[in-house]
Amino acid sequence: MSNFSARLSALFARKPLELLLEEAQGESRLKRVLGPVQLTALGLGAVIGAGIFVATGAAAHNIAGPSLMISYVVAGLTCIFAALCYAEFASMVPVVGSAYTYAYATLGELFAWIIGWDLVLEYGVASAAVATGWSAYFQSILSQLSLFISEKLPYEVDLSIPKIVSESPWRYDVELGQFVTTGSIINLPAVVIILVVTWFLIKGISESATFNAIMVCVKVAAVLFVIGVGAFFINTANWEPFAPYGWTGVSFFGHHVAGQQIGGAPVGMLAGAAIIFFAYIGFDAVSTYTEEAKNPKRDVPIGIIVSLVICTILYVLVSAVLTGMVKYNELDLNAPVSIAFTQAGLGWAEGIIATAGVAGITSVLLVMMLSGPRVFLAMARDGLVPKKVFGAVHPKFRTPWIATILIAVFVLSLAAFAPIDFLLHLTNIGTLLAFVIVCAAVLIMRVTHPHAERPFRCPGSPFVPIMGILMCLLLMFSLPVGNWWRLLGWLGVGFIIYFAYGYRHSILKQYRKG
Repeated sequence: MSNFSARLSALFARKPLELLLEEAQGESRLKRVLGPVQLTALGLGAVIGAGIFVATGAAAHNIAGPSLMISYVVAGLTCIFAALCYAEFASMVPVVGSAYTYAYATLGELFAWIIGWDLVLEYGVASAAVATGWSAYFQSILSQLSLFISEKLPYEVDLSIPKIVSESPWRYDVELGQFVTTGSIINLPAVVIILVVTWFLIKGISESATFNAIMVCVKVAAVLFVIGVGAFFINTANWEPFAPYGWTGVSFFGHHVAGQQIGGAPVGMLAGAAIIFFAYIGFDAVSTYTEEAKNPKRDVPIGIIVSLVICTILYVLVSAVLTGMVKYNELDLNAPVSIAFTQAGLGWAEGIIATAGVAGITSVLLVMMLSGPRVFLAMARDGLVPKKVFGAVHPKFRTPWIATILIAVFVLSLAAFAPIDFLLHLTNIGTLLAFVIVCAAVLIMRVTHPHAERPFRCPGSPFVPIMGILMCLLLMFSLPVGNWWRLLGWLGVGFIIYFAYGYRHSILKQYRKG
């Protein structure tokens, strides 16, 4: 019995704060090169792009209608609660690892493993969804360029990607409720952009951040262009009915609770908030770069909160413009922003917006793929995954290069063959679970470590953390049941790996024995 108690205690052993602060020292430490402006730009790079340029069309068309603008408010408010909790932890524990590290310090090793393992999947699937959206916008540019060149020449020029390598082999037909073939065998543009971004990530965080900052400037200008120009072409009749699928859309493990369902999946304003929520995980990504921040106790909270507030405002405005310009059920699923201008009779703007969309989505992809390897790096330092593989830092570039390559292979496989609507549905539930853990961890740390240094304190505690927990749970229960099964399946694989390797090689386990 005592042996069983010892093993159970090891599963929930918490990592001491002093050990967290010491572990990043030495030759495996990452370079501190990021200031508040770069961190905010990384947050903007992760958030602006996927939600505006990719998710808006599918979410408005199939789930929320014009009420999607309220969905963004709900999702943004949920993120504000979670972001304030993240900011407190990021200022307390300025090391790599994000929610994984926070869970290790408060709830113990098993919870930390669950969060870390799930975050890697979420970043990977989100990256694949973003790469698929990038492919659609890139092909829109090629289409516009073909038309422009053909007008200048006496013969027609076609620069389009061959159909057989232009998209996923399958797409989901909502009316049929099943996957159908597209005639393609692989999404080649998505594969190419993943390879390019991977090279940038291996080269170095400083170079990646500079590249990202340029892309952020381009896409913010494009978003302001969409809002400023599109506002003059809004037809308020397109906002009627404002909530065609209802205001809720809540189910409990697949059992309908409130609102409507289509094809067994909940639809409505809350369901829309749950689907587009993945577009907000940029602020979460900022916390994974804590170890690379020059002054993490000050700069990381600034980067998290400022990027989140800016992005929420822009999301609401763009969704209002798009659903006002084009009827919600006529929005394109893959490149909704650029094609909406063509549908509204502003074809000249499609090429401009598609080009900015490519830039914007590229920076999103960069930040998403930047995050997963750093979570693995934190797990490798703790002995939960092989350090020689996932903890390997390039001797010249000082980046976790092997983990970056392995995650790139995973992302590439998904983006090459999975359709975007399928990927969008797979990204959110684990991220929401991570946010629940972080909000709960703030409450726990206030009790267990009341005198710990907190350069930034989450205001309104315990109200803010509790609201973060409740709103994240509400959105989790607004997702289709398939998300829950996917989460449980992935966690099942994770438990096998943990008990086969991580539990046996845990550095904390050895530390406690010593």
